Order: sequence, then structure tokens, then C-alpha cells
Amino acid sequence: MAQPTNTVAVNDLIVNEDLQQVIWNVDPDDTIFTSLLKRTDAKNTTYEWLTESLRASGTNAVIEGDDVTANAVTGRTRLNNVAQLSDESWRVSSTARKVDVAGTSDEFNHQRVKKGKELKLDVEKALCNNLAKVPGNDSTARVAAGAPVWLTTATDFGSGGADATGDGSDARTDGTQRAFTEDQVKSVMQTAWTNGGKPSIAMMGGRNRQIFSTFGPGTPMQKVEDKTMHASFSVYESDYGPLKVMPNREMRARDVLLLDMSKWEMPILQDYHDFALPKSGHSYAHVVAVEWGLKCLNEKASAGIFDLETS
Repeated sequence: MAQPTNTVAVNDLIVNEDLQQVIWNVDPDDTIFTSLLKRTDAKNTTYEWLTESLRASGTNAVIEGDDVTANAVTGRTRLNNVAQLSDESWRVSSTARKVDVAGTSDEFNHQRVKKGKELKLDVEKALCNNLAKVPGNDSTARVAAGAPVWLTTATDFGSGGADATGDGSDARTDGTQRAFTEDQVKSVMQTAWTNGGKPSIAMMGGRNRQIFSTFGPGTPMQKVEDKTMHASFSVYESDYGPLKVMPNREMRARDVLLLDMSKWEMPILQDYHDFALPKSGHSYAHVVAVEWGLKCLNEKASAGIFDLETS
């Protein structure tokens, strides 16, 4: 059938647009590691801390009445990292702040919120990344060493891989990627426990989170009282304590970090703040910034599994 003659239809009209006044953004903005870290105050761009170890235990028996001979003492290790200055900026014209913009009442403030989230994601990625520290100078930005480079004791890695020195000065050497297995978790957990650590957080990318869900009995469970099939778990009960399993989008997909969070801190030299840049012409420019760092108070307490398959 055809439209009757002289019928006015929508295609003959100029209609008002139907634009929903909401900006939908589903990009992830969660910062798992950052939220777990204890924040402390930094007083300089380089901050230091000390570690030490107990001697190995042994048979301790002395003769009654014998003279006492001083035993050897173990020394301390002095470690340091640097504060990394990170920022995000934006510029909006004076006209753009006056017009009726779809989805927001003020483009300038909308960008402030958006840039703040982007900056936090940058910090999260750096905290989890295999980055060595860079002291910085007049032409080079300071870079804080990320979590993987501190771990040297309870680690498991692929062929050709190697631990970093452990003082933040160099990055890990990546090795041949291989499958993620429960035996790897058990092995590094035992090593960390033997050395006094109590990892309680297992942090990893999405693919290896799915694989982790197959560990243990590996059989989906269904509660009698409901209709939900439970094919995953949030806590893995190891022989050395429970591990809360947390997927992290910002860390390298090839890494799994088993963390004793009591031995990690995030020093803050300048907390998140924003300020206006000098006005130039018919626009407004602004910056949001943070100066932050990472401390691994004693790497023996945590563990890492590296060089895992990502696809």
C-alpha cells in the first residue's frame, strides 16, 4: 500500500531532535590496588625505609657457667623510591561554557570529573606495572618503581625470565609465557609464609581470574536454597591463610600479585589537587595533579607469579 495523497508525514517536517540529556560512559574507573594501599605522608621527592631479617633458627644450647661470646648481628638494608608527579589538563573556551551543551550543564566541570578519573587510572597502572624508578632531573620526569620490581623471594616466572635486583633500580626480565596453575600459587604462598609473610590479596587480570576460579575442587556448586549456580569464588582458602581474589584491569595481564598489604604503603607528597592555568584568550585551562609513590616495606611478605599466558 502507498501513503494517501497529500499526507503530511514526518519526512516532510523539521522535527525537534530527541537527544537524551545524559552522557553514558561504561569505561571502568575502579582502582583496586590504590584503594588497598595505606596512605602516608612523604616529606621529600625521595623517601627511604629500612628492612632487616632474623638469622636462621638453630640449636641453641649453652654450657652452664660458660662465658658469653657475642654473636654476629645481621645488618639492615636501606631502600628508597621516588615520588612521581602525574597530571591531567583540559581547556574549554568561554563560549563552550555558555552554550546549552547536551548531556551536561557545564562542560568545564564535566571535564574536571572525567580528567580526575583518568588520572587515578594512570596512577593505578603505574603502581602495578613493571617499571624501574627514575630519579629524574631538569629534563627527565621522576618515575616511581612499581610493585613487581620489588619482589625477589617468593616468585615464579617463565623460562628466560628473571627477578629484578629488588631495590627498584631495574625492572623484571620477562620470560616465556606459560599457563597459570594452582601449583604456582601453592609454591609461592609457601615461600612467603616460610619467610614470615601472610599474603591475603590475590590480584590479577581478567583471564587469569577466570582460570583461578577452576582451582580447588573445580566443580560448580549450587546452593539447595536458591537457583543460582556458583561457578566462582571470591576467597581462596590456602594452606597458609585465605586469599581474597580481586581482578584488576590496570595491571599487566601476564602477572599475578599475592600481596600482604601490611607491608605496602603509598606515600603522598602532594595529594590530588587542581588549579587554574593563566588565562589565555577566550578559554579556561585547568590542571588536576598528584605526587605519589610506593613503598614495599619488606618484599618477603608478598609473592608474584609472572610470565603467564594472556590469550
